[in-house]
Amino acid sequence: MVRTVKGGTDARRERWKGHREARRAEFVEATIRAVARHGADVGMDEIAGEAGVSKPVLYRHFADKADLYLAVGSRATELLMDRLGPAIEGDGSLRARITRIVDAYLSVIEEHPHLYRFVVRAAFAERPVEQDVVGEDKAMIATALTRLFGDFLRANGMDSGGAEPWAHALVGMVQNAGDWWLDRQSMSRASLGDYLSTIIWHALDGLLRSAGVVLDPDEPIGARITAPAGPAGAGPAGGQADPGAAGSAGLRLVGGEQP
Repeated sequence: MVRTVKGGTDARRERWKGHREARRAEFVEATIRAVARHGADVGMDEIAGEAGVSKPVLYRHFADKADLYLAVGSRATELLMDRLGPAIEGDGSLRARITRIVDAYLSVIEEHPHLYRFVVRAAFAERPVEQDVVGEDKAMIATALTRLFGDFLRANGMDSGGAEPWAHALVGMVQNAGDWWLDRQSMSRASLGDYLSTIIWHALDGLLRSAGVVLDPDEPIGARITAPAGPAGAGPAGGQADPGAAGSAGLRLVGGEQP
């Protein structure tokens, strides 16, 4: 019978697991550097060279190219959300927050254009990738925006049913505009961000006005979300809002019919 020190086997297993995770993380960072150097069509030879190892060593830590692609996609998501999270959750007016969110997204794809294309195209993997990295990122951002818009609309006594489709529509718009901009580079990031933020702001401002709520673009959003809604049909700080107008405004924008 083989004797082992209590907990010895588990401790060794955990150390080995930690070592493998650390090595995978190192190779992911090496892949990102290789993508930045060689472009989205980078190959395993370039990645191995950037990591300072042979390809067989890479394949000891990743089942195949698809496995490495997903690990890089996960890291790219972290880079994106590290920038977007504070912009979405930050303080300030609704218009200022919209501007920050748009600029945060554009700043990431501007700083990492090859990585963005590498993740979006998913052409690196030799087999179909089961996990939709880009779709998951878009859903994550849209969920955060849905919360923001929903809280804001409810605080102003309005129907929040359209918050989710609006959020997904805005995410798609900004991403598509970002794709176009990366290919064309016909204007500065600041100019594109200003155009997109203006479109989004006027859409939301128009929605509020249709319900009788006039919003100061410089008013901190926290005051609107935390203020009591008051009597039914009354906005917290923007005067009386017609419940019918609010409901119909929401229904019109999501393509429904007024009951």
